[in-house]
Amino acid sequence: QVQLVESGGGLVQAGGSLRLSCAASGRTFSSWSMAWFRQAPGKEREFVAYINWSGGSTYYADSVKGRFTISRDNARNTVYLQMNSQKPEDTAVYYCAATRIIETTTNRNDYFAWGQGTQVTVSS
Repeated sequence: QVQLVESGGGLVQAGGSLRLSCAASGRTFSSWSMAWFRQAPGKEREFVAYINWSGGSTYYADSVKGRFTISRDNARNTVYLQMNSQKPEDTAVYYCAATRIIETTTNRNDYFAWGQGTQVTVSS
């Protein structure tokens, strides 16, 4: 059974930085592409960033492009989200997710496993 566990959330001032981590169980982690999504209160869960199985391809939502960086360490079964220059509108619960689909996808229905989420709050 696949388990994803996020960590690293917290409270940060606008302009600050946080790094989220997502540790995965399972021996096939290196064959999954991974993504980060987020959900703010009263809003739908939205795509944030994607990284393919090898780490050689990434894709970002326009709202975070140039500020956030997704990366992965397959030896550690971990994916990261480095968040810089944070804004109050980045406040949300952040989720990591795994997909077996080879093509880049931002559709949350394509992801078969999800973490429990970690809260990120950016104060103005």
